[in-house]
Amino acid sequence: MLLVRLTPVLLAALLLAAHFYRAGALGFAAVAVASLALLRVRRPWAARAMQAGLAVGAAEWLRTLASFAALRMSLGQPYARMALILGTVALVTLLASLAFETRTMRARYGLRQRDRAAA
Repeated sequence: MLLVRLTPVLLAALLLAAHFYRAGALGFAAVAVASLALLRVRRPWAARAMQAGLAVGAAEWLRTLASFAALRMSLGQPYARMALILGTVALVTLLASLAFETRTMRARYGLRQRDRAAA
């Protein structure tokens, strides 16, 4: 069951690694793969670090979207489908960080429930 809950996180991190590898950023690709080791650490900081990494990954997808869209527009090529795909990948990467907000994952990583009364 844990593997099912972590599948979006695993796929998002591996997709980021593939993106960096294809771009020639081998260091970033290695960091993306190595970050998966954090999933074995049952500490709140590990879950939060993974969430932060996924948020940064979503920002990278948006940066890539902007870069590719600008290039395609300057060349007069269509860009809407590419923008839709990369925008969806960015959203899915960001949503993968919410896997740590489920009751099971909060218990696994020792994350406290947010104080709803203070909000």
